[in-house]
Amino acid sequence: MLGPSRTALRQAAARQFRPATIVRPASTWASIQQGPPIAGITEAFKADSHPEKINLGVGAYRDDNGKPYVLPSVKQAEKKIVDAALDKEYAGITGVPAFTKNAAVLAYGPDSSAIKEDRVAITQSISGTGALRIGGAFLERHYPYAKTVYIPTPSWANHNAVFKDAGLKVEKYRYYNKDTIGLDFDGMVEDIKAMPKNSIILLHACAHNPTGVDPTEQQWNAISDAVKAGEHYPFFDMAYQGFASGDTNKDAYALRHFIKEGHNPCLAQSFAKNMGLYGERVGAFSIVCASAEEKKRVDSQIKIIVRPMYSNPPVHGARIANEVLSNPELNKQWLGEVKGMADRIITMRALLKENLEKLGSKHDWSHITSQIGMFAFTGLKPEQMDVLAKEHSVYATKDGRISVAGITTGNVKRLAESIYKVTG
Repeated sequence: MLGPSRTALRQAAARQFRPATIVRPASTWASIQQGPPIAGITEAFKADSHPEKINLGVGAYRDDNGKPYVLPSVKQAEKKIVDAALDKEYAGITGVPAFTKNAAVLAYGPDSSAIKEDRVAITQSISGTGALRIGGAFLERHYPYAKTVYIPTPSWANHNAVFKDAGLKVEKYRYYNKDTIGLDFDGMVEDIKAMPKNSIILLHACAHNPTGVDPTEQQWNAISDAVKAGEHYPFFDMAYQGFASGDTNKDAYALRHFIKEGHNPCLAQSFAKNMGLYGERVGAFSIVCASAEEKKRVDSQIKIIVRPMYSNPPVHGARIANEVLSNPELNKQWLGEVKGMADRIITMRALLKENLEKLGSKHDWSHITSQIGMFAFTGLKPEQMDVLAKEHSVYATKDGRISVAGITTGNVKRLAESIYKVTG
């Protein structure tokens, strides 16, 4: 009888040593849902081939050529830092001391009782967002009353996410009036008075994002009175000091008035916009305390929050900002450059309004020039914003907010024509 063929032997051997089928377990992350896109305007803008497309969605300053702008004072300050050949050692938990000292003076003013009495606990932060996050964590741990923060309607989109992530409950108060495209002052004050006693209230110090609508000084005074009557705790977000009006003192009016009236607020500062230090992530979080002794205790708890979060902040951007703040010549130059940026945005507002009126638009566009800061609420509806993007290659958020910094003398006429075609 003939034995098995070589082919049969090979097949038998292959079966013998064939690895068992591997059954992979279900992925640990199989149940994770696809989240909504966080940023899509810039991507759509980049994909558009229109030679005169306009991007009004970016929350960063642009020069009149539509290009990113590095302030000359910042360039000089950075050169000084580089030439000094400083070491790269860690900063302390609360950052570069000289920077935080000067940041506090910029915000509160050199004559502030809070500064003179040494009762401001302050830490460097990862720009304004980081300052808000530290503040949210501090309030969640230590605020002795209800852990609810009230934010304006609308507010910067990240406010809701940051505070919720810190464990706080988020509620809203009236702020923007769609009918007037302005401040709903009566509704705001009414809501503040209706808040439970000792509520936390978030206030945009200047250049409200996204509406560009700010209270007048007289209205701020009344808001302070309403907050005081309810014994509420004010949390100021000041991302645009100097960038709104061109005057750092004027833009700090609300914060300083509250302190004069006896409030002890906390504050989130950012140096992204007013120094153009976007990617350097330079900011500060501070709390006005009742005394220097209380400040020491608060400071110790801020350090306990920061230490496991990111240990300590980066030094390079803080050193640049401090050089600009502390060097008299650079500081004077910087204040002029900040005013120049603010003035360019104010001019673009006026040109947009002027061009719309020249086209014969029957709409009242006075809100474009009465609003302030980087952003403007146009009053356009989501469907109109869709048409602007699809038919005119003008990109901005669907709520009608535009970044005025993206308007230039070269594109304002086409922008006005596009808005006119959409609105009539």
